[in-house]
Amino acid sequence: MLKEKMSILHEYGNKMETYLKLNTFTLAVKLLESKKNIPSLAKRPKKDFGYHLSLCQALAISRREGTSFVMLKEDMWCFEPVIGLGLAKAPQYFLEGHNRFPKTARTLEAGKNWAQSFPHFEFGKYEGIAFAPLSKTIFEPDLIILYCNSVQLTQILRAIIWIDGNDINCRLSGHAACVYSIVPVMQNKQFKVTIPCMGDRSKALAQNDELIFSFPIEKVKDLVMGLEALIENNSGLPIKFLPMPEYDLSESYIKIGKLIGMDMNK
Repeated sequence: MLKEKMSILHEYGNKMETYLKLNTFTLAVKLLESKKNIPSLAKRPKKDFGYHLSLCQALAISRREGTSFVMLKEDMWCFEPVIGLGLAKAPQYFLEGHNRFPKTARTLEAGKNWAQSFPHFEFGKYEGIAFAPLSKTIFEPDLIILYCNSVQLTQILRAIIWIDGNDINCRLSGHAACVYSIVPVMQNKQFKVTIPCMGDRSKALAQNDELIFSFPIEKVKDLVMGLEALIENNSGLPIKFLPMPEYDLSESYIKIGKLIGMDMNK
């Protein structure tokens, strides 16, 4: 049964990468409640390589090279995911705003406002995080993360509308992309768009045209079905560009245009 489930997940990973024409692997991500649940064959930065990595760096290696990772507190180099994932309690110094002030916040109060609303799990709920390409994962993930450009994100959003007609709402930040792309998804069980932070760009080589899209594993089947529906209706990627005036519209577009008083006659 588990083998069959893994096979389906691998297929979803391959389909998303193919349908969206992604440049890097779609990642399966699992929050580990115990060190006993560490997947076999996954690499630990400190244990296996002899050095720490920031979470964004390990995610970058995984999505580019296909490496499976597990990161515990002792593997982490950047403190933000340690606090965000609940691997440590936030110290008062952080909560007072000193992480942001004076370099990236005008006042200590502004830094405090950001720190006080920082997404995080309850301390002690998890002991680590595991991730690997979805197309070859050996564990059942809690959520999916992928990096895409704006047109690929447009296609994703169209597939989401196909599911139930609802757009998505996101809280955006210029900091801690690794935290914002994981914690709210687990807490709210909703689709999420995240902007790569400066650390992700400068230390993990996120590209200028990349955005982060993440979602709970429960939504993967519907999303893939939505992407397939777009392709079946000749609306997949790449976009077919036809620079012409008065191009053909669907009947619903013509009807709605007429209903609001537009001249729909060629």
